[in-house]
Amino acid sequence: MSQNTSEPSIQGCESDLGVEESDKLVRFVVHGVLLNAIGAGGLLGNGLSALVLSRPQMRSSVNCLLVGLAACDTVLILTSILLFGLTAIYPYTGRLRYYYYHVCPHITPYAYPIANAAQTMSVYLTLIVTVERWVAVCHPFRAKALCTSSRARWYVLGTAAFALAYNAPKFFEAEVYTSIDDGELIYCVKPDWEFRTEAYVAIYIHWMYLIVMYIIPFSALAALNACIVRQVRRAQAERARLSRVQRREIGLATMLLVVVLVFFLCNLLPLVTNSFELFLENQLEKLDPLVKTSNLMVTINSSVNFLIYVIFGEKFQRVFLKMFCAGRLRRRDSPEHTRDDSFASCGERVSMRMTRNGTLRRSEARSARPAGGGGGGGSGAGSGSVSGRPRRAPSPAPTVYYPAPLTEVTSASLQSDAPPPSAARWNGHARVHF
Repeated sequence: MSQNTSEPSIQGCESDLGVEESDKLVRFVVHGVLLNAIGAGGLLGNGLSALVLSRPQMRSSVNCLLVGLAACDTVLILTSILLFGLTAIYPYTGRLRYYYYHVCPHITPYAYPIANAAQTMSVYLTLIVTVERWVAVCHPFRAKALCTSSRARWYVLGTAAFALAYNAPKFFEAEVYTSIDDGELIYCVKPDWEFRTEAYVAIYIHWMYLIVMYIIPFSALAALNACIVRQVRRAQAERARLSRVQRREIGLATMLLVVVLVFFLCNLLPLVTNSFELFLENQLEKLDPLVKTSNLMVTINSSVNFLIYVIFGEKFQRVFLKMFCAGRLRRRDSPEHTRDDSFASCGERVSMRMTRNGTLRRSEARSARPAGGGGGGGSGAGSGSVSGRPRRAPSPAPTVYYPAPLTEVTSASLQSDAPPPSAARWNGHARVHF
């Protein structure tokens, strides 16, 4: 970024000249109203997603990747609101003038490349999540070694490093200059034409963006998800022979298929817009409504994952309700709820075998005691208690219908010395109106 210190002009910002009122209205509705409202909901949803997915009972490799996806989506939404949502309010309503002319111009040269890096990271984390599901569903014997939480953290860090490195040139694409509007010194932003040469725009902004952000990830996502869908259909046909862990993996894969489908739908318009900009460069003004709408679609894609998790993720839904609706769920606690091990993941399941076997052994020991309570040749006095009181007949062993729930302490465990069981988008290079 460079700052022009030449004599201020008197015409205001170049990006404000010649803008019709109808364009200001469209920008206000699409960005000022819809993008801000959806973005605010997306910030809340991504925060809740990260909070639930980071719980100990949710710890797994795929959830670690989804936490990273929620983080980069949050950054993308914030930068979209700062660059597009808030700046669309002043031209139509006259409000937020100080932000429009003083705050936004100074943060744009930094927020713009950060937003592109967040979008790049979001695209490739979605691809990595799909690869992880492909390994878990299609190659389950390799999943234990390849799909671990430690590896997932490195995948997130590596994706972030790649996204920042790829979008580093965008830090030099814009410059801030001063101007005059109604006698007031203001700041404006425009492209740095010395840096944005024709070769740079053609190779980096158009062709590389099309290949890196669309052709490679979209092709890989389509191929991997085709394999996952085929395996899911085959597994559903043999559902009676699937283990509980396999059924849970199939359910998780189905949920992530919905995430990828929404990703495709929301990024289809940005793909079309970038293709038009590449091949119809002389008609960019006609693409302006499409650019605004594509920015909104990218923001929608970054905001809806929480709803997908709640609707299609049974495990996510239960943990979320347990965290925020614990009082209501406590009344519905029952052995069939506590017996379900769908909360367990990534080898962290607490086995109920010890509790069950221990209860049965204690029950068998009680039933094996003599009915008289004393020794074989003992007298009546000897068979009494030390204090001389008559000894009560031993209570019958409790009948065991269920394994002892993880969250309960059975009567047998209370009578023993053993401790109770523990409870378990933006358009990428979308034209900032410099």
